[in-house]
Amino acid sequence: MDHEKNRNVLKIALLQLAPCKTLGENLQKGLKACRQAKERGADIALFPEMWSNGYRIYGRPVEEWKGEAIDAADDFVQAFGSLAKELYMAVGVTFLEKYWSGPRNSFVLFDRFGERKLSYAKVHTCDFDIERNLTPGEDFYVTELDTACGQVKVGAMICYDREFPESARILMLKGAELILVPNACPMEINRISQLRARAYENMTAIATCNYPDTVPDCNGNSSVFDGVAYLPELEDSRDTCILQAEGKEGIYMAELDLTQLRSYREKEVHGNAYRHPQKYGLLMDGNIHEPFIRKDYRK
Repeated sequence: MDHEKNRNVLKIALLQLAPCKTLGENLQKGLKACRQAKERGADIALFPEMWSNGYRIYGRPVEEWKGEAIDAADDFVQAFGSLAKELYMAVGVTFLEKYWSGPRNSFVLFDRFGERKLSYAKVHTCDFDIERNLTPGEDFYVTELDTACGQVKVGAMICYDREFPESARILMLKGAELILVPNACPMEINRISQLRARAYENMTAIATCNYPDTVPDCNGNSSVFDGVAYLPELEDSRDTCILQAEGKEGIYMAELDLTQLRSYREKEVHGNAYRHPQKYGLLMDGNIHEPFIRKDYRK
């Protein structure tokens, strides 16, 4: 019997790494980390936000860091696709993408055959700050990722996308079982709570990879929530957090029980079970009352 095909535990490696100063150095460090993740049995390796330049866009001239944008077909990105095939392991890599209307904060997921399965650009760019110079993505996407556990439906959000319930909700409605979240900010109690809530309310696993605490304005605390709040054998609810990293640099491993998650999704009342979308029209209304609109202080 092929035991590899009968596994139901998906092993996720969060590469909580400190970036280097150049694209080439980040490439080599990233490739090495992927190899280390594979040695530890990973099925998926995930990088923090904008790994190609270490999210080094603060405190620098805009045109300088814009010049670091690379094409989605660049050798940097393709190298991780080639390595994914070599290692027989999915890799989610992030980069500052060169794009016709201005650079994008982007993510590419390669499957274990080295095939590009998902390309996503951050929808909710932080337009109250330096990210106003980025071009937002247009939509959220879900793909079927071939793994040792079989097909897994995977989507992606990036950092600030986490602040909007609609991001994870749309991915859930598109079938996502697992949402990958590259990140670059302090993951304090409230932001971590957002991830817990997104996983709980959508019955979806959420894996977030942040930069370690040696990186300015970051603090590690990468996490994985499996979204399973209740089990028949437990009288009370359970902690959905199956991994909470510390602050220091490292590769943090989580094991996601897909059989448990899928059984839970079939029986529980969250997600799409009892929604009333016909009553949510205000969510699509651009004419929201003034008190709910943050004043634009950039002018």
